[in-house]
Amino acid sequence: MSLRHFLTLTDLQATELQSILCRATELKQMHHQRLPYEPLKGRVMAMIFEKASTRTRVSFESGMAQFGGHAIFLSPRDTQLGRGEPIEDSARVISRMCDVVMIRTFEHSKVERFASVSAVPVINALTDAHHPCQLLADLQTFLEHRGTLAGKSFAWIGDGNNMCNSYIHAAWLCDFHLKIACPYGFEPDPVLLTRFSQNVELVKTAEEAAKGAHLIATDVWTSMGQENETSVRKRRFSTYQISPRLMDLAQPDALFMHCLPAHRGEEVSDDMLEDPRSVVWDEAENRLHAQKALLEFLLISGG
Repeated sequence: MSLRHFLTLTDLQATELQSILCRATELKQMHHQRLPYEPLKGRVMAMIFEKASTRTRVSFESGMAQFGGHAIFLSPRDTQLGRGEPIEDSARVISRMCDVVMIRTFEHSKVERFASVSAVPVINALTDAHHPCQLLADLQTFLEHRGTLAGKSFAWIGDGNNMCNSYIHAAWLCDFHLKIACPYGFEPDPVLLTRFSQNVELVKTAEEAAKGAHLIATDVWTSMGQENETSVRKRRFSTYQISPRLMDLAQPDALFMHCLPAHRGEEVSDDMLEDPRSVVWDEAENRLHAQKALLEFLLISGG
C-alpha cells in the first residue's frame, strides 16, 4: 500500500471520496449498534494541536479508541514544532514512532512540510487555508438526510475562509453547484474560484446565494487568530446572518449546517440552530464517523 496523506479534499479521487462517505455511515451504524470493530489495534496516532478545538480532539481521540488504537495529544507546549526545531526534523522523529499524524495549525505550509518527509499518513485537521475533515462530515450528513450530492445547489454565506475553500473542492469532486456570498474583501482564494469556476459562483448577497439552495452553510465571522478584527468583521458581515427567514428562500427541504462553535446572534440568529432545518448536531457527530472512515482508508484500504 502506497503512502497517502489527506491535506485537502483533492488528495482523494471522486470515487474514493464517495467510498469514504458511504463507509462512514456504515461505521456509524456499527457504532450505534455497539458492534466491536478494532482494525487499528496497536496503532498510535499523534495529534498535534497548535490551534485548540473541542470537536477535533474528541472525535479523533474517540475514533482511535473505538478502533482499538491509541491517540497522543500534543499541545504547543509538548512539541518543538515551530520553536526552533525545523518542522521536517519533528516529522522524521514523530513519524518513526507513530502510525498516523493529525495536525491542526495555522499556516497550511506547515502540514505540507511535515507531510513531505513523514513516513506515515498525515491528516490536515484544520489550517488557515483548508478544513477537509469537516467537509467529510458535512457531505456525509447531507447524504444521510437527502441522498445525493450531484446536481444540487449549495450556498456558502459568510467568510471566504478555510471552510469555504474546502467547500469549493467538494463542489468539484461531488459535482454540485456552490454559490458563495461574502462581503467585499473577504472572498475565498481567487485561484480556487478560477480553477473550479464550472462548479462555483460568487454572488453579492446572502439572499441571492440562499435562493433555491438545497443546503446553506456558514461559519463564524471571526476565526481563531483574527480576534483583533472582530469589530470590523461584525460590521462588514451584518447582512450575512443565517436566520429562519433567510432559509425560507431556499428549497422547502433545504438543510442548514455550521461547523461549530456558533456565535448566536452573529453569523446565526438566536433560534437558527434549533430550527427543524438545522442538522448541526448530526453534522458534529459525523466528524467521528467520517474521520474513522478516513483513518481506515489511509491505514488499511487506501493507496
